[in-house]
Amino acid sequence: MNYTHYLSTALIAVMLVAACSSPTEQSEEITPYFTADEDNGGLNLGPGLQAYVVAEDLGRGRHLAVNENGDIYMNLREATEEGGIVALRDTDGDGRADDIQYFGDFGGTGMAFYEDHLYASNDSTVFRFTFSGDNLVPDNAAAPDTIVSGFPVQTSHAVKPFTFDDQGYMYVNVGAPSNACQEQDRTQGSPAMDPCPLLERHGGIWRFDAEETGQTQLEDGYRFSTGIRNAVALDYNSADGHVYVVQHGRDMLHGLFPDMYTEEESAEQPAEEMFRLSDGANFGWPYCYYDPSQDKRVTAPEYGGDREQAERCEGTEGPVMTFPAHWAPNDLLFYTGDQLPESYKGTALVAFHGSWNRAPLEQKGYFVAAVPFENGAPTGTHETFAEGFAGVETIEAPSDAEHRPTGLAQAPDGTVLISDSVSGKIWRVFYQEDEAVAMK
Repeated sequence: MNYTHYLSTALIAVMLVAACSSPTEQSEEITPYFTADEDNGGLNLGPGLQAYVVAEDLGRGRHLAVNENGDIYMNLREATEEGGIVALRDTDGDGRADDIQYFGDFGGTGMAFYEDHLYASNDSTVFRFTFSGDNLVPDNAAAPDTIVSGFPVQTSHAVKPFTFDDQGYMYVNVGAPSNACQEQDRTQGSPAMDPCPLLERHGGIWRFDAEETGQTQLEDGYRFSTGIRNAVALDYNSADGHVYVVQHGRDMLHGLFPDMYTEEESAEQPAEEMFRLSDGANFGWPYCYYDPSQDKRVTAPEYGGDREQAERCEGTEGPVMTFPAHWAPNDLLFYTGDQLPESYKGTALVAFHGSWNRAPLEQKGYFVAAVPFENGAPTGTHETFAEGFAGVETIEAPSDAEHRPTGLAQAPDGTVLISDSVSGKIWRVFYQEDEAVAMK
């Protein structure tokens, strides 16, 4: 694509500065592109970070992707009359979108660029869009290529997010349409299915050829890792060559087993787990869950667990990190850019969407966490990258939140984009050392 078609001379200069200078030196070059909103778009950010709103009221946003020329694409949970994918372009170099177009007749979650093509998924299929010239809308917007179809569509955990490695493979999450594989889902007293038949097609990550068209899950899919209830957040870590996911943990321990768990204990269990995937790895769902109060994985009560014994967990892979219960991780991004300080290089950013299952305790999540990584493992606890999305201090239910972070993407210049699932808002987060100057 023609990179200079729509970017202003000022923005091109800033891009060159970002590529050739340190964050400190960038602070001396103030342009509209690196000027934050007065309130940072309503966000509270880590030290030196600033933000502005790229666009808003776009529709219920899910995952994001950014083309090499800076064009932004966001999948919408449901297609509107205008379309199911929104494309955004900045034509005057201030970083805000002023050319907004919709296309596609489906909505979904997954979205990423691979080999200059835009991939997007709904709940049953992964599609591929093709561009020519500097078009904002793909050439085959009305009839995209079908890369993989035939995924099961269910009423819960239906989304099919994906990521790519550097060996030509695509990895797709197929969530389990269940809480804990009971015969009657989420029903007190209903027995568990043992072994769980859902694991044949659900509850794991399937691998496919990244570019071959016409694949189906049953004929061409390879179950790469299993025992994962639902992983909306997944990304490839180029630093160690592994795909990582952050799982949505199970719900309703008190509701299903009131004699074993108090409401408060159920709100704090199980932990949300981050997994490093490997071929054939089993992470334990539905037979196990991670109890953060004991810092260990234990057998689920549906399978005879007494909160202590862990027989059904033997041979399963443990997490590389855990987060508090019911934060609902919805996207994962390993930062590889240069615009943020060097300390962010390799950091895992996790977008927590928030969940209903922390009642009666206060809701948690609704922020983006930063997890420092080195040599394929976290080097410390998570820190706050961006918060304030909910717009209120106390959240009793997800509906109280004004915004809920859902998607993350790294732009070619190293800035970070965050999407919102409530009304469709997109923020750009960047580093500017001299805040007083940048806010003028």
